[in-house]
Amino acid sequence: MITRKDSKMEEKREIMIEDLVNKGIFKIDGRQLYQLNFYELMKEYTTEEEQ
Repeated sequence: MITRKDSKMEEKREIMIEDLVNKGIFKIDGRQLYQLNFYELMKEYTTEEEQ
C-alpha cells in the first residue's frame, strides 16, 4: 500500500484542528483554524499542549 505524504500531513492537520476546537479554540489571530497553514497550527497546538 502506498501512502502519500500529503495525506499523512493533512490527517495530522485535521487532528490538530479537532483537538484545538475541543479546547474551545476556534480562531488564531482572527483567522479560522482551517485557514492556517500547518506550521501555524503546529505552533499553536504545541503551545496549548504545554499549558
